[in-house]
Amino acid sequence: MAKQIQAIRGMNDALPTQTPAWQKLEAVIRSSVSAYGYSEIRTPIVESTDLFKRSIGEVTDIVEKEMYTFDDRNGDSLTLRPEGTASTVRAGNEHGLLYNQEQRLWYMGPMFRHERPQKGRYRQFHQFGVEVYGIATADIDAEVLMLSARLWEQLGISEHVTLELNTLGDPKERAAYREALIAFLEQHKDVLDEDSQRRMYSNPLRVLDSKDRNVQAILKDAPALMDYLGEESKTHFSTLCELLDAVGIQYTINPRLVRGLDYYNRTVFEWVTTSLGSQGTVLAGGRYDGLVGQLGGKDTPAVGFAMGLERIILLLDTLGLNDNLPSEVDVYVTAMGEQCIPEAIKIAQELRNALPTLKVMSHCGGGNFKKQMKRADRSGAQFALIIGENELNNNQVAVKPLRENNEQQLVAREQLATTIAELI
Repeated sequence: MAKQIQAIRGMNDALPTQTPAWQKLEAVIRSSVSAYGYSEIRTPIVESTDLFKRSIGEVTDIVEKEMYTFDDRNGDSLTLRPEGTASTVRAGNEHGLLYNQEQRLWYMGPMFRHERPQKGRYRQFHQFGVEVYGIATADIDAEVLMLSARLWEQLGISEHVTLELNTLGDPKERAAYREALIAFLEQHKDVLDEDSQRRMYSNPLRVLDSKDRNVQAILKDAPALMDYLGEESKTHFSTLCELLDAVGIQYTINPRLVRGLDYYNRTVFEWVTTSLGSQGTVLAGGRYDGLVGQLGGKDTPAVGFAMGLERIILLLDTLGLNDNLPSEVDVYVTAMGEQCIPEAIKIAQELRNALPTLKVMSHCGGGNFKKQMKRADRSGAQFALIIGENELNNNQVAVKPLRENNEQQLVAREQLATTIAELI
């Protein structure tokens, strides 16, 4: 017997019992972005490696350790995309979508990072993201946060997530703060953990995000980024907070909040939950006004967020919100005897045509009444339609409830669609 091939570690299948949860989440996402007038963009899974080195930053963990990079037959270095923003900017620049224009875009699809697989985090994971280009004012920052809040409302998890906000200022302000932070960290170098020591000079703001307790203890006395901001950056942030207050979105200002990618400026935010243990962040984003220019386009203001779908599904599962999802089947059509099969198939097709949203499954493979009823019950259908010789002779269909103790009824064939529409 040949050796059985298994999936690559950290790259998981979504089985038929799991896909209803994915479909539910994806439907809510599409409904939410549609409500705000956003347009979908789809980009390739494989991009030039240089795209991610230039956008994410060569000293970030993603580029240093986590990217799936390979040389193709022409010797070009290619990478499976680890995130969606860089690809969206590349597409916008390439196709002339960004300069002197406003674009409100969204994407959804697989991303790839070679990190340690754990619950809710995988090497192939699926991400939904929103990207807005061409608007520099704080009202658009507020809008993308409103959109994300709408997602939580639609999914029924608003009470289980909280919003954390911060501002990183502009590059010059952040550079001045960076020097002050390095000087502070140098005084406490012996307390820093290995990761913080490595990041101290290459990416010191990431030290603020350290989970090490000793590092967090000394950071209480670290210089505050807010003290290095100019009036324009402070006004942008205060305006954002006022707009969120106006629409009733609650938030906490977290001065230690930074993002792991190099391209962020001004607004940064995370939606976090305490329902998943250490895997607390469920959506993150912010403003990245310099990224379009960094990737070869004209300077264009930009803001957006990304959300891992696996993490949200795990949260919904944990809260029991994926229990009792609607069945893939509403009506299961059976044929009692070979002579009834052609008419049973025809009746099933007539129902699909008359009721396009109805989910109808036809029994195939033969079998006696008991076997067919077992299959009907296993399908999750609400009703079984029974077509036997008597029903054919009388131009009727037997409608049998499978989830309630109601009586089976005989329905005239010409009234079947109307009756089913009333019952479902």
